[in-house]
Amino acid sequence: MQDIIKKADVLIEALPYIHEFRKKIFVIKYGGSILGDEKIRKSVLEDIVFLSFVGIKPVLVHGGGPSITEAMKQIGKPAQFHDGIRVTDAETLKVVAEELVKLNHLIVKEIKALKGDAGSLNASGEVIRAKKKELKGKVDLGFVGEISAINKPKIMERLKGVHIPVVCPMAKDAKRQLYNVNADEAASAIAVALGAEKFVLLTNVKGVMRNIEDHESFISSLNIKEAKSLIKEQVIQEGMIPKLKACLHTVEGGVKKTHIIDAKVPHALLLEIFTNEGIGTEITP
Repeated sequence: MQDIIKKADVLIEALPYIHEFRKKIFVIKYGGSILGDEKIRKSVLEDIVFLSFVGIKPVLVHGGGPSITEAMKQIGKPAQFHDGIRVTDAETLKVVAEELVKLNHLIVKEIKALKGDAGSLNASGEVIRAKKKELKGKVDLGFVGEISAINKPKIMERLKGVHIPVVCPMAKDAKRQLYNVNADEAASAIAVALGAEKFVLLTNVKGVMRNIEDHESFISSLNIKEAKSLIKEQVIQEGMIPKLKACLHTVEGGVKKTHIIDAKVPHALLLEIFTNEGIGTEITP
């Protein structure tokens, strides 16, 4: 009986959050190695379907880096990176597009299997506009795009009812050239364009930590000034810097709150959003 009562307590704790966030847009970015783990993926997608069922409007943006790298290995083409950005020639662009579309369709299929109403978006690069990313110096990144605009009406049209748009990070320029764009940047730009209530980055670590080796150094909440200070002082571990910068860009763009959470924790999204304590790092203005 006590276990049953505890379940009811959890639902009651979630009630004010459900009331507060009903009809609000949440942009969720999901990628990396955790995207390839079926058990983790099911937990994440169950959470997203739950959000949709209680009246929240989730937009899921996915990456696919490990799958792309593995596919390139299969054709004997080494992956090249510059400052963490995948150098994308014409052959690589073809692999990127194929792998992202496969992942997109898989995610949509699995959401539908959970009785969610999902649909693919942006597999053809029509939702994100970009121009060629230029770096100072002689490095040519190839078909890597810098985001210039988001087709907000197209996403809002998909959000009508309980539809869950599943967006892959491909973009086109004015001449309809296809580009590979960073998934964190794409999700951040979409959150800002939609005026989202929340932006959530799912990752494979607990959140922001002062020392990756020390779990006691976990930081549960940061504001813009504190986050910038941690980056400037090189306190944050290298892999977390682009994620923290994406959150900063999103908050500075008007989104009320961003979250970095560990997707390996079962139902991490629900625990972060519908409990008083949360489990990840939140970044606020």
